Amino acid sequence: MAEDSWGRVAEDGTVYVRTKDGERAVGQWPDADPTEALAFYTRRYDALAFEVELLEQRVAAGTVSPDDARAAVKKVTTAIDEAQAVGDLDGLRARLEALSPLVAQQREKRKAERAAKVEEAREAKTKIATEAETIAAGTDWRHGVTRLRELLDEWKALPRLDKSSDDELWHRFSSARTTYTRHRKQHFAELSSKRDEAAVVKERLAAEAEGLVNSTDWGPTSGRFRDLMRQWKAAGPAPREVDDKLWARFRTAQDTFFGARDAVQAEENVEQQANLQAKEELLVEIEAILPVEDPKAAREQLRVLLDRWDAIGKVPRDSMRPIDARLRAVEQAVKSAEDEVWERSNPEARARAEATVKQLESLISDLEAQAVKHESAGNAKKAKDAREAAEARRAWLAQAQQALTDFS
Repeated sequence: MAEDSWGRVAEDGTVYVRTKDGERAVGQWPDADPTEALAFYTRRYDALAFEVELLEQRVAAGTVSPDDARAAVKKVTTAIDEAQAVGDLDGLRARLEALSPLVAQQREKRKAERAAKVEEAREAKTKIATEAETIAAGTDWRHGVTRLRELLDEWKALPRLDKSSDDELWHRFSSARTTYTRHRKQHFAELSSKRDEAAVVKERLAAEAEGLVNSTDWGPTSGRFRDLMRQWKAAGPAPREVDDKLWARFRTAQDTFFGARDAVQAEENVEQQANLQAKEELLVEIEAILPVEDPKAAREQLRVLLDRWDAIGKVPRDSMRPIDARLRAVEQAVKSAEDEVWERSNPEARARAEATVKQLESLISDLEAQAVKHESAGNAKKAKDAREAAEARRAWLAQAQQALTDFS
């Protein structure tokens, strides 16, 4: 005989497995080494154990659906009940039974996930229907039609809801698409009519532009061309071929006039460049006023230099801001110096400074008297607080005295 804790081989070669219900014959191995017989049926058990372990891993990882998991548990349980193997069959059965709560939990989880996906689909379809209705109520004829096609593709990609909800939302979406399409067709029909009207307006504008080509009244004529351009844009598009021809006429007239104006302004720019150089040289003299030591003398010197500045004339437009900024900086410095002189001689400010000094001196004197009084009364804490408060106000007094000194 050969045996272990889970089974044995009888003298007649019958192989038994031990379970909680007692021994059960699982096969026969006559005229053979009992140890080999037991090892053979133990290997069969190992195969079952491996199958149970693999199923446990798949269930734990969630790679198998709850229905498939339950079917697999049932199948493997049956295989264990009928197994011709030697090993802890009761333990394998217990491990399979332990999977049932996890499978049930995963079933509920998947059920909840499916419900969540349905709810997400409901929200998505509601959002699609609402957006389609917004598009239908608008006038975006260029992008609206594309967006509605995209929304239709999004709808098709979503799962169906219950029939009533799905039909209701589809009716909203479909009605919005139909409304938008009808309004869009109506819009383009009206647009075709407006294009014919625009052609008449643009013909008149092109003719007027051609009449302004030889004008040398640069300012007013430039303004009129801008007005004509605004009217051109406001007229809207004409039929494509007509619009292109009229635009070519209008643009040619516009380019001819502005080309002549720019040529004249180019000549003027040469003079303005010379003015710019003169002002830059004068700026050197103006900036030499800084730092301001005598505000009155600086103001008089600046006044003379500004008269020379104004007499020079215009500079190129793109150079005006930099040189004006440098000039303004000097003017501001002179003004600040004048303001500082005024502040120092301001009697009201001096009086306020004197009052602050007197008030702080009086307060310090009172606090020191309080400290002496508290010490005499044996209250060291209050005496200390009073002296610390007096010390803090001495710092304020020093600042106030310095401010008063600035007025002298």
